[in-house]
Amino acid sequence: MKIGVVDVGGGLRGIYAVGVLDYCMKHGIRFDLGIGVSAGSANLASYAAGQIGRNYKFYTEYAFRRQYMGIGNLIFKHSFIDMDYVYGTLSHANGEYPLDYPALRDNPMEFYVVATDARMGQAKYFGKEDIRQDDYDIFKASSSIPFVCKPCEIQGVPYYDGALGDPVPVEKAFRLGCDRVVVILTKPEQELRNPKRDEKVAALIRKKYPAAAEKLCQRAQRYNESLALSQEYAKQGKALIVAPDDTCGVDTLKRDKSSLQRLYEKGYGDGTRITSFL
Repeated sequence: MKIGVVDVGGGLRGIYAVGVLDYCMKHGIRFDLGIGVSAGSANLASYAAGQIGRNYKFYTEYAFRRQYMGIGNLIFKHSFIDMDYVYGTLSHANGEYPLDYPALRDNPMEFYVVATDARMGQAKYFGKEDIRQDDYDIFKASSSIPFVCKPCEIQGVPYYDGALGDPVPVEKAFRLGCDRVVVILTKPEQELRNPKRDEKVAALIRKKYPAAAEKLCQRAQRYNESLALSQEYAKQGKALIVAPDDTCGVDTLKRDKSSLQRLYEKGYGDGTRITSFL
């Protein structure tokens, strides 16, 4: 039985998934395969490294620093979130809270990170072979929200947020051989995505990256279709959707410590559902 987990990310709403994954680590729940999208890629990296509580600190402490995100970064670095600060200054071996790369590398769990080729608009699935000590560019690429962040270049190719290419990669998990998949959403299961916000952002990047802009316009449709597919798998007993009943007021880039704490606790509590599913 090959068990997979998919973390769809969602900016600061990703703290819900952190709660779910911390529950899994504390109760010895292991997955054979993990696929992370955007913030979900960083969540699963800490999970694979066995670092309970690491991502909690990123959401509830580091994210409130001006070096992490803010208008100053957007003005001077052309990126609201300073990816080099997040995945360099904080995460490198000599950083404030290093990612335990050797533990991540040696974990037998297959690990994939989704990004989107900004030129072609296609999803790119990076693997462990694309991660090295203090080289965490694939996480930067997967988390680069269009317009809010500049695309991250890897070997000359600019990449945007993985959610443009494959927002809920449940089908990918099954194609990679999973028998059952836990899908962690960061907003209520019945909440469909509205395309209006995506269309506005797409207009801002269309001149330079028309293919990525088109994918962004289609993102809501693909999210909603993938959600419906996940629900069908759930009816068959092949998937478990773990999602909050509400987001406690947390949005993609909205920072409020008490709201983040409540959403984390909600995720930790909902993690108990995985035990019975497995």
